[in-house]
Amino acid sequence: MTSPPSRRRAPAMSTEQRRAMIVAAALPLVAEHGAAVTTGQIARAAGIGEGTIFRVFTDKDELLDACTAEAMNPDHVLRELASIPLDDPLAARLIQAAEALHAHLERMGTVIGALHASGHRRERTSADRPAPGSRQASMKATRDAVTELIEPDRAVLRLEPEKIAAVFLGMLSIRSGLASHEAEASPDELVDILLHGTLAASGSPA
Repeated sequence: MTSPPSRRRAPAMSTEQRRAMIVAAALPLVAEHGAAVTTGQIARAAGIGEGTIFRVFTDKDELLDACTAEAMNPDHVLRELASIPLDDPLAARLIQAAEALHAHLERMGTVIGALHASGHRRERTSADRPAPGSRQASMKATRDAVTELIEPDRAVLRLEPEKIAAVFLGMLSIRSGLASHEAEASPDELVDILLHGTLAASGSPA
């Protein structure tokens, strides 16, 4: 009689993998509830026992700090920018980039804003602070990724792709910081202004 095949258990997650999984489950809850989110809610969203959280995080504050760090992490948006086809028209490339970057800035602002509004202002130790230059490195990586999207059209542009990328990112940053969403330009409008300006085709105003 043939014995049934034994079921193979999935390999155990590493500590870093488990931390990443918990943070991914926590982020939408943190954006909604801020620091008022409970570890019980996070555990249910992650499909784990609450005690598992405290096997990889010292306390809830450390988990919330990890959520902040993940919200600010540019890796995801850099992958999105790298996936934009370079044979698309320049305007289409920049519209896709604007949408990806705006979503990143919105998520970052929502998570950090929710935590601050709910009183999470943990005093950082020297070990918690980002490495010197990390923010500048992140900004440079983003600027380089946008420059790469513009580069194929260098020959028909009046400014260098690097300068256009810097202006583009500045426009996006201001757009995301507007208090009223009624006045903000859409990604299509923002790219049209960047490439063609704001004057009507007929010329300068009287």
